[in-house]
Amino acid sequence: MANHDRWEAARVGQEPQVMIIACADSRVDPSQIFDMAPGEAFVVRNIAALVPPFETTAGLHGVSAALEFAVQVLEVKEIVVMGHGMCGGCKAALTQDLQGAEPGEGGFIANWIGLLDEAREPIAAELGTTSREAERAMEHAGVRVSLDNLRTFPCIRRKEREGKLKLRGAFFAISDGLLHVMDEATNEFSPVE
Repeated sequence: MANHDRWEAARVGQEPQVMIIACADSRVDPSQIFDMAPGEAFVVRNIAALVPPFETTAGLHGVSAALEFAVQVLEVKEIVVMGHGMCGGCKAALTQDLQGAEPGEGGFIANWIGLLDEAREPIAAELGTTSREAERAMEHAGVRVSLDNLRTFPCIRRKEREGKLKLRGAFFAISDGLLHVMDEATNEFSPVE
């Protein structure tokens, strides 16, 4: 079996230092983009790499549970939110393609990407909803929204304030295969050399 030693070491437990929140898009596998071995990162993937804001209402909170586990139990030192180019979820949020759909018929997706409604407004007003430039702006905005929402979680806010946790924004451009990192001061993305 290939990589038998890696799997042998991984069976005793996990101690990742980083959590990656990425899109479920089949073209953007964080393990391949970051060239990681099993156990190096705790990865959560969903539509458009979104993080909902902290809330305690009844319901199933998969992303919130994963965040709590990564931060409180695994004690990761860094959370990376990685958006990507050509994201169908961000494009649907921009064009509002799924509005009015019933759950099981597109409604779950519409509710989920509704997390981007506030970010959509200024982008649509400035760039419209059909250009590639507008789509890229929405893809970048998705990362920023998720970073802002991460900071609504008390355990994340506390650990970041104490210097025990670092939040980072990243963007993988499928068209050229380049990873971009968000500058915290400017909120702009630049390719990693």
